Amino acid sequence: MAATLENSMTTPKPLPLSDVTYEQFLEWLDGETYAEWIDGKVVPMASANAQHQDISAFLSALLRLKAEESGAGMALTAPFQMRLSRIRRGRQPDLMFIAKAGMTRLKPDYLDGGADWIIEIASPESLLRDRGEKFAEYEASGVKEYWIVDPESKRVDFFVLGEDNRYSRARQDDDGKYESVVLPGFWINVGWLWKSFLPPIKQVLKEWEAQ
Repeated sequence: MAATLENSMTTPKPLPLSDVTYEQFLEWLDGETYAEWIDGKVVPMASANAQHQDISAFLSALLRLKAEESGAGMALTAPFQMRLSRIRRGRQPDLMFIAKAGMTRLKPDYLDGGADWIIEIASPESLLRDRGEKFAEYEASGVKEYWIVDPESKRVDFFVLGEDNRYSRARQDDDGKYESVVLPGFWINVGWLWKSFLPPIKQVLKEWEAQ
């Protein structure tokens, strides 16, 4: 996820001066503001860099196409809220997929509960949070699949929720390919993500069709 806002950045509106409820947070929020709600506190998030945006747009386009083609669910991108009520969190994952069976949890302004699959694109500032706080939160909230894309180190960590409700690491194959367990047929070659120019969407679709 995008890095936490630093003092050198300005916000489009004043932050609440005291703790707020999640409902008050949603009233404060607008469609252009990147922020999360952490146990009553509003935590603004910094804007993403060009590589982050490029990878996010690439994965989002593929995810949306596969979701529509399969009818398996819906793909959403930040800024859109995911409310984790039990642990008092309102997170904004970079990308999330909600399976068809969970669509009743989708509200106009937020998803009530954990998505089935989340992808976070890490920055140097957010990496520990993505691997620590969010890892634990998503695991506890039943997120079945969690990807951490780290452009800085050119690696992707894949985690799948087991029957014991704990994450185990999944790995790409020897050719660098990894296929989602939540959305079968959606796979990437991890090396694609580090190219100066990401593969055209049409090229990826042809490769999927050839499998």
